[in-house]
Amino acid sequence: MPPFDLNRLATGGSLSLTRPTLAHFIARDDELARRAADVLGWVADGTLTITVGGRYPLAAAPRAHDDLQSRRTTGKLLLIP
Repeated sequence: MPPFDLNRLATGGSLSLTRPTLAHFIARDDELARRAADVLGWVADGTLTITVGGRYPLAAAPRAHDDLQSRRTTGKLLLIP
C-alpha cells in the first residue's frame, strides 16, 4: 500500500482513520483464552490451515524482517532458535 497523507482527511469533511487492535474486540482474558482455543482447535482438526512462507534461524531475524517488509514473503515466517 502506498503512503497516504493524513492531512487529506481534513479536507474531506468528518473523516477519520482508525487502526483497531485485538483489544478493541476482546476485553477479557477468559474470552481471549476461549477464542484462542477455538482457533487452535481449527488448526488441529484441519479446518484452518496455515501457510508457512519461510523458516529463518533466529540469528537471521533481521533478514526475515527485511524480507517481510519488502513483501518478498507470503504466509507466516518462523524464527527457529
